[in-house]
Amino acid sequence: MAEATPAGSGGVPRPSAPPPDGMLRIRGGIGGLSFQFEELLAGAAALDGVVRQLYALEAEADGVRRALFDYQPDSYRSGSDAIIAVGEAGRDVSRVRAELEHIAAQVRASHREYEFTEARNALLLRMGLSAPGYGSPQSLFALPGIRDQVEHGVAMAPRSLALLLGLPVPLAGAVGALSGPTDVRRAIRDLAAAPGLGFLKPRPVTVIGSETAAADVDLSPAGLLRRADAVGRNSGDIEVIRVEGGNRRAWVVIIPGTQLGGLPAGTNPFDTSGIAEGLGYDSQATTAAIRQALREAGVEAGEQLAVVGYSQGGIHAMNLSRDKAFLAEFDLKFVLTAGSPVGGITPEPGIGSLHLEHQHDWVPGADGLANADTRDRVTVTLTNDLVMPPPQDFGLGPGHRLENYTAGAEAVAASRDPSLRASTAALAAVVGARGIATVNRFSLRREPQPAQGVVTAPGPNRSTGVLPSARVATDARPAAAPAAAGMSG
Repeated sequence: MAEATPAGSGGVPRPSAPPPDGMLRIRGGIGGLSFQFEELLAGAAALDGVVRQLYALEAEADGVRRALFDYQPDSYRSGSDAIIAVGEAGRDVSRVRAELEHIAAQVRASHREYEFTEARNALLLRMGLSAPGYGSPQSLFALPGIRDQVEHGVAMAPRSLALLLGLPVPLAGAVGALSGPTDVRRAIRDLAAAPGLGFLKPRPVTVIGSETAAADVDLSPAGLLRRADAVGRNSGDIEVIRVEGGNRRAWVVIIPGTQLGGLPAGTNPFDTSGIAEGLGYDSQATTAAIRQALREAGVEAGEQLAVVGYSQGGIHAMNLSRDKAFLAEFDLKFVLTAGSPVGGITPEPGIGSLHLEHQHDWVPGADGLANADTRDRVTVTLTNDLVMPPPQDFGLGPGHRLENYTAGAEAVAASRDPSLRASTAALAAVVGARGIATVNRFSLRREPQPAQGVVTAPGPNRSTGVLPSARVATDARPAAAPAAAGMSG
């Protein structure tokens, strides 16, 4: 959230860098400027209501004063005093009304000035003319934010989107050369309609098996992201956790990031084609499988639900927050994402969300859109320095590693920023903090593509059977995958 200092030429506040909270840069929520703007306008509207009431009171006082004229001859002295008193009261009301009108006008002027300054700050920061300057100058990853550069680049370059979907570099280059500014949804559907790219079209996803166990579950943001890491090691699995909280129970869904290999090609719903389904087709097939899993787990009407997703899993999680059929069946209250490109997904009103991004993780910017700044939606940009991993563990880059996001989630929980305190409290109100929970592990599979003329997404096939417990490479560890296929998130 960018702020402004009061001094500046021409009466316009000077822009300043967003104030950090340790390694956290926070935007949105009850401390966000958009919400404060809304509060300013709401205050001005409330003042307008009082002004209208005072106008009516002025008219009523003047009517009483005029009515007293008929009685003035009955007692001239007392009648005159009454007329004078009512007239002065009406003038007092008029002075208060005029002052409140002036205050309301100042509030609206303040809103306009700060809104203009915020837009100007954002432009200057994007152009690199007012950079926050986080990180050590000796660090390679202390260069201006990779995440913001990619977001801007993807907005104008479908080539980057094609790479995100795991297409070979030459094909991605051709896509970029033939396309204009990116409409992500349309671009993915156009790609899926192209010859040889039918694997990008969604196919039905179903639950093929499950297992249930009791476990001591850490329900903090960091603890839930660690569970996403563990779930991501099994091909095509999600978790549905039942939490007993006092007189009610609640549920948490854990959705992993992109997985390469481990299953017959094209059958893992979280392979690179899953990114296309999430960004281009609103996760329709994956949502159907999650609904099936929730029913099998025993979720009942009125029981509250939170969803946690890492990378690709965050796309599916946020799509649940705007799926009217899903929300008609399940009471989704909160979504937590890490390293996910979800700027183009707008949740239904009343659903809270917390998004963790790293300034040097390109994946959250891969849809070319920034997350909205609203009361219920908080975005945290991590600015800590990164350590270069070994080449075999590079994956999608150091910024995208899930362990960085779990460390960021711990810092979020310790922060006293009002937006973060409200957001983490909203999550805790649904799931609690820690305790023995029932963990349901579901194995999901996508319908195989027809054998004739099949062209599958890039990525290794290390297994010849459907093995729910097969080990796979997650977003942070796709070392054995081809370079192009590794560009997934």
